[in-house]
Amino acid sequence: MSVFQRVHMPSLDGATGWLNSEPLGSAELRGQVVLVNFWTLTCINWLRQEPYVRAWARAYRDDGLLVIGVHTPEFGFEHDIDLVEQAARERDIDYPVAADNDYGIWTAFANHYWPALYFVDTDGIIRDEHFGEGRYEESERVIQRLLGVERHLVSVEGVGPEAAADWDNLRTPETYLGYGRGGSGAETPIADLLVNDWALAGEWTIGPENIVLERAGGSIGFRFHARDVHLVLSPGAQDPIPFRVLLDGEPPGESHGVDVDEDGNGLLPEGRMYQLVRQQDRIRDRTVEIIFDGPGAEAYSFTFG
Repeated sequence: MSVFQRVHMPSLDGATGWLNSEPLGSAELRGQVVLVNFWTLTCINWLRQEPYVRAWARAYRDDGLLVIGVHTPEFGFEHDIDLVEQAARERDIDYPVAADNDYGIWTAFANHYWPALYFVDTDGIIRDEHFGEGRYEESERVIQRLLGVERHLVSVEGVGPEAAADWDNLRTPETYLGYGRGGSGAETPIADLLVNDWALAGEWTIGPENIVLERAGGSIGFRFHARDVHLVLSPGAQDPIPFRVLLDGEPPGESHGVDVDEDGNGLLPEGRMYQLVRQQDRIRDRTVEIIFDGPGAEAYSFTFG
């Protein structure tokens, strides 16, 4: 979409619910600069972008900026509005969020990406757009131009799963585990994995968007080259499931993710993205293994940073 095209912002009538706001229509948006942010709660790219969106919402609110999040689920469990509300609390999101469980808003915008930003002027015209992470300085300058203000840019530093990726050393891409998006584990023991390969141990069922553990003690292994390792997990209909993380066969110690302790112990009580490993030393090829102490664990995708 060219910034020179006069494309009106589509309606938000397709929302299936709202957080932090009553439903917003054209009357409520008239005369405001609007930033529309498409996200889904387990998207690592959105998590790393969100500190900027959150900062812009607060820094420019009194200047006339209205940020609207649109949560369009990628995985089945992300339709659960309770999980969306929890994600909003965890990320300290206080601006309006439209739940888009039926993809009505997504379709109206002809959107294809998580995250996506649409910059709308006071006449309701989309003046710019950006897909994915990055371009933060330029995006903030767009907001300032639409508002007619000029000042220093906000200072942002993400922490935990919001920390920016180590792009200079990242060598392992996002990997989906269900067969619907090409997920296929290596037919080799976890200890013998090659870089960017994953494998299963135990009894698993591979579905279109996830893999499901049928018996306690099963594990997933991945040989990776990255600083951070994240895994989208859900317990399905089961009670919270304890799990353990090993890094090169040992407890992760001080190099650990925010969702496990130094011995690698974690608990799977809900569906979301779990940060399992955050390395503190020199990044090199490592193997992570996640061992589940109960059946029913559902795993969807690995992401790295």
